[in-house]
Amino acid sequence: MNYFTEDFLVFFKELATYNQRDWFDENKKRYETSVKKPFEAFLSKLIQELQVLDPDLQIEPKDCVLRIHRDIRFSKDKSPYNLHYTAFVSSGGRKDKSIPGIFLRFSSESIGIMGGCFSPSKEQLQKIRTVISKDPKEFRRLIEHKDFIQKFGEIKGETIKRIPKEWKDAYSNEPLIANKQFYFVGEEDASLITSTTLIEVLLAYWKTMRPVNEYLSEAIQ
Repeated sequence: MNYFTEDFLVFFKELATYNQRDWFDENKKRYETSVKKPFEAFLSKLIQELQVLDPDLQIEPKDCVLRIHRDIRFSKDKSPYNLHYTAFVSSGGRKDKSIPGIFLRFSSESIGIMGGCFSPSKEQLQKIRTVISKDPKEFRRLIEHKDFIQKFGEIKGETIKRIPKEWKDAYSNEPLIANKQFYFVGEEDASLITSTTLIEVLLAYWKTMRPVNEYLSEAIQ
């Protein structure tokens, strides 16, 4: 099934050129028709498919979708709108990005498909490091699985510059102990957005990321 028309891509291409409130207001109905409503329909179906595999996932599309309006209060770039449409599908939705799930970013250039812990708290980070330090080989086994590497490459995230004394031994066994975030990123061509295989491809990504997401979820509980 196709959820999006080509105008989804065209809308964001034009928004990149005319990123102004006047232009957006003139194209508000088009935004509703080509972007917002089809994205909600797509996300509803994706969540339904995920719930078959993970019945504990209880979330509504409205709780996952991020606003298209940018927060420009502390930014030098005063462009009012994001050039992508995004959703964070997890039990915490967009309000808690520390809970592992599948984060989607649709733009006219690509689809970003991300998982893991984007913003763990200090306490959650301590728990993740503790779990990894107890069995670094198990963590390494998950992130070096051939399917995970093929789709996501490696774990990403900011790192601490100085390793605390209590973590130095663990760091020598697993350098990712230095991470302050544990997330990973895959990418597909933007043409997938208008494809009939969109849901199928994203489900394959979700299945691949699931073992690492579950590992991190259990760690932060």
